[in-house]
Amino acid sequence: MEIVLFHSALGVRQAVHDAADRFRGAGHSVRVPDLFGGQTAGTLDEGLAIKDAIGKDELLRRAVTAVAPHSAEGLLYAGFSLGGSIAQNLALGDENARGLLLLHGTSDIAQGATADDLPVQLHVADPDVFEPHDWLTAWYLGLRRAGADPEVFRYPGVGHLYTDADFEDYDEAAAEQTWRTALAFAADVAGEGGRGPAGA
Repeated sequence: MEIVLFHSALGVRQAVHDAADRFRGAGHSVRVPDLFGGQTAGTLDEGLAIKDAIGKDELLRRAVTAVAPHSAEGLLYAGFSLGGSIAQNLALGDENARGLLLLHGTSDIAQGATADDLPVQLHVADPDVFEPHDWLTAWYLGLRRAGADPEVFRYPGVGHLYTDADFEDYDEAAAEQTWRTALAFAADVAGEGGRGPAGA
């Protein structure tokens, strides 16, 4: 199965390459677009400054350009934090999307969005300053109304980017649990076809 994996506001760091390798080791093909043009950050504040300098519209344009040649194949969209937000926006606009895997981040759901039978899995710290409980409840209900099938996995007491082994938020136990669950999700989407042409 083809997976597109979007980086967080820290850019394409080693943790992103390691994640891609996990999926490749499970037999998937993975693309890792670099929306920051090679820039990386050591802190979230630095990363958010890079994001703001590029601008939301330009980041989405770069993301769409990166996936456009491949979307007809039926992609599993995935992303970390900021990358999760971007992955969600693209997946909900792609009738061929096979699934959506969100690590640490979500996005607004556009009015009238449809995601019929789209498998969605979210992994998030509990609590998470960027993903508060009220927001996640509204997000979950919004996806259900859009026709998606979301699962939410919460990890108490960990930091926001707890899967990044080179970042201060890292929590090994939570990260490994996340990857076991996420890899099983990817295998299910690949095996059952999710939605889109590969599942038809």
